[in-house]
Amino acid sequence: MIIKKFTGKTEKEAMDTARKELGEGVVVMNVRDVKAKGFFSFLKPHLTEVTVALEEESERYSAAVTAINNVLATSQNKEAQQPQSAQQGGAERAGEQPERRESSAIEEKLDSLQSLLEQQLQKPDENRAEKKDEEQEPKEESEIDKFMRLLHDTMRNNEVDDQYATEILDEIAQANKPNMPIDYALANIYQKMILKFGMPDCITPASKGIKMVFFIGPTGVGKTTTIAKIASIFRVDMKKKVALLTADTYRIAAAEQLRTYANILEVPFRIIYTVEEIEKAMEDFRDYDYILVDTAGHSHQNTTQKESMSTFIHSVDGKAEKEVYLVLSATTKYRDLISIADAYKEMTDFKLIFTKLDETTTLGSLLNLRLYTGASLSYVTYGQNVPDDIEEFNPQSTVKQLLGGKH
Repeated sequence: MIIKKFTGKTEKEAMDTARKELGEGVVVMNVRDVKAKGFFSFLKPHLTEVTVALEEESERYSAAVTAINNVLATSQNKEAQQPQSAQQGGAERAGEQPERRESSAIEEKLDSLQSLLEQQLQKPDENRAEKKDEEQEPKEESEIDKFMRLLHDTMRNNEVDDQYATEILDEIAQANKPNMPIDYALANIYQKMILKFGMPDCITPASKGIKMVFFIGPTGVGKTTTIAKIASIFRVDMKKKVALLTADTYRIAAAEQLRTYANILEVPFRIIYTVEEIEKAMEDFRDYDYILVDTAGHSHQNTTQKESMSTFIHSVDGKAEKEVYLVLSATTKYRDLISIADAYKEMTDFKLIFTKLDETTTLGSLLNLRLYTGASLSYVTYGQNVPDDIEEFNPQSTVKQLLGGKH
């Protein structure tokens, strides 16, 4: 793994430089603003520094150990007993100051794992006490094995499905080298999980004409509020022309709520009942940038309503570019999320929006659904405030939490 920093006037400029040097496979580890250096630096504009990682099969072990030598330090007795000179020598072999700086991005993101790891590694193996045959001493578990077991337990406590947690750790185990350092294993897992999440795939403008954006999902997940937040960002922050439609004719309150938001944002609003009405809206708002369409939140097991929704969504095919977003609550049980995703997958392809992140302490469902459906994550919401409490999905922050780091 190669971990390297690039700077530019903007994040895009820095990433372009990174991709030019390392290729398209780079993964963003950290982004921050930095001050210019040298004489008259106060006259120079601030720069954006991007830390990226690249896994290379031929150099994965040696490069990663060098680059991230001090991500996590354990407090095992053997380390405490090492002579100071030996510790200094190891630091010199690991690399000089630039390499130590390269490790800081991961260290910052996983700041709570050190103490967690130390506590767990120092606990006696309780399973040994339950062995009936005390004369046969079991093989002592290695430090890296304990660490991998700890990460598995941490992921499971964050409600990552056992299948996916095991698969991720097995991928790392297959690349294990003798006496593989814990910091290398941690960084490798961190990068693997970020790659599995992928970068957020959010609403983009149409190449020509309007972009139709449909929001689907079960009742009570916050579709209407999410639409209002996105509409506000487009209308107020990005100065785009936006129209709001609702096909939710089952809940008067939902339609009135969206109408209220439309009035505040001073954007057009319509209730649509038929395909002809949605086609009329497309014609009337043909000079707009986005038409956001709220749909009825219903039971994913209701065949009639699913067919009706599918008709609405596909009525724009060939007439306008469209995107479809399945809105789900992070508090919903994984088994139910699978059932919901399967039902909507029968209608159309979609991207994922997760709501109510403020109402749960576990984010395993985000990884579970990403891997189960293959659908990209786009936005997450964490409150009722409009236009706040919404942001693009952040894979780095989410992986950090899934591995036990602080929020």
